[in-house]
Amino acid sequence: MAKAVDVPVDVIPRSPIGKTRLFFTRHWHRGAPGQPTPDWVLRFCYGMWLTAFAFKLVGSSWDMSWHFKWLRDDLAPPHLINTVGTVIIVVLVAIHSYTGLGCDKRSLRLMQIGLLTFLVAAPLDVINHRVNGLDLTAWSPSHMMLYLGTGIMQAGVLLAWLRFAPPGRFRTGVLLGLWAFFLENTFFPNGQQEYGILGLRAWERGAPEAEQSLMDFAANQIGHPVDRTAILHFTMPIPEWVYPLWGIGVTALILALARATLGRRWSASFVALAYVAYRCVMWPLLLGLGFPVSTVPFYLLIVGLAVDLAFAIGRGHGLLTAGAGALLVTAFGYGALWVQAQFRPWVLGDAHTESAPPVAYWTALVVLGGVFVLWAAAGPASRKWTSRTA
Repeated sequence: MAKAVDVPVDVIPRSPIGKTRLFFTRHWHRGAPGQPTPDWVLRFCYGMWLTAFAFKLVGSSWDMSWHFKWLRDDLAPPHLINTVGTVIIVVLVAIHSYTGLGCDKRSLRLMQIGLLTFLVAAPLDVINHRVNGLDLTAWSPSHMMLYLGTGIMQAGVLLAWLRFAPPGRFRTGVLLGLWAFFLENTFFPNGQQEYGILGLRAWERGAPEAEQSLMDFAANQIGHPVDRTAILHFTMPIPEWVYPLWGIGVTALILALARATLGRRWSASFVALAYVAYRCVMWPLLLGLGFPVSTVPFYLLIVGLAVDLAFAIGRGHGLLTAGAGALLVTAFGYGALWVQAQFRPWVLGDAHTESAPPVAYWTALVVLGGVFVLWAAAGPASRKWTSRTA
């Protein structure tokens, strides 16, 4: 591939507005995907991708807490913050599509398909709420389409960055950030149980977090008074086997892919740490603003450690790495989750408030087998991907 003619460093503006003007002045012309891309354009473009995902991250985090307090509102502040991120993404995908810069055909298709899926899901979710009323569960079909669209989009961004970014610390830092966003988007539905268990316990101790109108609405939907049955249906409608399967099994596979593409020791642990650190920052912010808070998945740090140790043990041998990964992830992940569940978040002022949602521990056998099979199957594909994008 021919190298793009870059702009001298001393003439590149420092402000985003200045860089935007320079980009449209010099590079706004139609081109096929795979065009040689100047380094400053890559850095600016993917910096904006990180900015867009950050807006969506903050908006979605606040949104789930919001829905455990008040009735849904299409123009609620969390939705508006999320929309800012979506608008930035629409602009970025349009730029990639028109100029062909910073992407190849495969990564561009993933960005476009992901964005289209998200844009179709958004009005479907609004219609769903209009028809069915309150739909708090994070696992509803319209919500899953939103996560799926975002995940496909993020996969395209990851693939493009791996393909085009020059080696160095900046490449690694952006890649780590992109994987952390991908992890958050995938893990997000588990927030249903993490907020729900604290919401249920708050109602049981006579200090409900939800406004009365929200509890009345939720109870009326199932023809109940505002009793424990109605609150349980409102806060904890998901079976106990879902949380560990998704939180340990699926998360481990994502962290394994992150470790494979980052190619550095402790990469999985750093990705998990970035996500958990964000949750730790949001927790006191939401609490200080008077919004419901969730349990924090500290056990993900141990899952990340298990993934890194599996790569160290396997040393490039696919089946050995997958086998070690399945054993370590299951033992460390479920062990850490059990230990976390023994503690009580004293800051909430109640000895009966859990620090983790209820868990069906028999799912450890499913995670053990499932992680091994999927990790072993994904090994050749990930090596082929990383070799093409190195």
